[in-house]
Amino acid sequence: MSSGGAAVQSSWATTRERGALVLMRLAVVGLRLLSRPLTVPVVHVVTLYFFLFSRRARANSRDYLRRIAREVPESGLTPTWSCSYRHFVAFAHSILDKLNAWSGRLEYRDMAFENHEALRVTASTGRGVLLIGSHLGNLEVCRALASLNRRVRLNVLVHTRHAAYFTRMLAMAGASQVELLQVTDFSAATAITLRERIDRGEWAVIAADRVPVHGGRTVDVRFLGGIAPLPVGPYVLAALLDCPVHLLFCLRRSGRNHVYFELFTERFAWDRSQRDALLQREAQRFADRLAHYVRLEPLQWFNFYPFWRDDAAEASAGSRAGMQRQGGQR
Repeated sequence: MSSGGAAVQSSWATTRERGALVLMRLAVVGLRLLSRPLTVPVVHVVTLYFFLFSRRARANSRDYLRRIAREVPESGLTPTWSCSYRHFVAFAHSILDKLNAWSGRLEYRDMAFENHEALRVTASTGRGVLLIGSHLGNLEVCRALASLNRRVRLNVLVHTRHAAYFTRMLAMAGASQVELLQVTDFSAATAITLRERIDRGEWAVIAADRVPVHGGRTVDVRFLGGIAPLPVGPYVLAALLDCPVHLLFCLRRSGRNHVYFELFTERFAWDRSQRDALLQREAQRFADRLAHYVRLEPLQWFNFYPFWRDDAAEASAGSRAGMQRQGGQR
């Protein structure tokens, strides 16, 4: 176990939120006043601005694409400026998809369910479940299930200081069945609240590919040819909630949102002597499934910061080399 994951991914929250807040405000206003086709050019202008002036995010995008070129050569992606820009554009379009989902403009016919029967049965049981997702594709499109199926109420766990802001944006967009819960400082009170909601048949959603903002326990997993830290929090939470756990991914493919819904486990349980081994195993299982879906649509994993341990080591080495060069020039 490690608590150093935040050192590897120290800036993900700040970097991602800055762009997301601006793009979401623009998209909400644009989609309320204009149709999506008329909003897209404006979003492209904003995307170009961030691409040109977010040097760190651009460099991290190209580092990720370098790994994809090696591990997923069939994707045809290379660590070039043009592919990196496509990566940024994919993120911008995901913002529009989020707003369409929240505003109710997304209909069942717009979505392809790869395991629709399992999803329908799960929703009809009235049991609370924990959904584990990621920042691959558009998890917010999956959150539209709350408006597409009125029997489901979603509680989305987020590591953001702006949870209240995003909640207001959701209300502006017309999402009444979604509530964001800020869990950066997860407390016993939060756990009790979630357990009560799960017992009422509500669903909870948490992403498992981001380490806690203020640090926290992580395990190192094998992922796309490297070693990366992943949080153990989702699996600890699953044990506390004592409910079925499903994986949920949504990828935009051929102009449609494809929803992938699969059972991860019916119940987490362990004794103290097995706890660490089980957490490691479950994090690796998740990493394997995430890698499977990343290979389907690599540009839809929105990583604009160092993610792998070797990325952090290379960045640190580069920083030391730069400081040595500066010292030699004095």
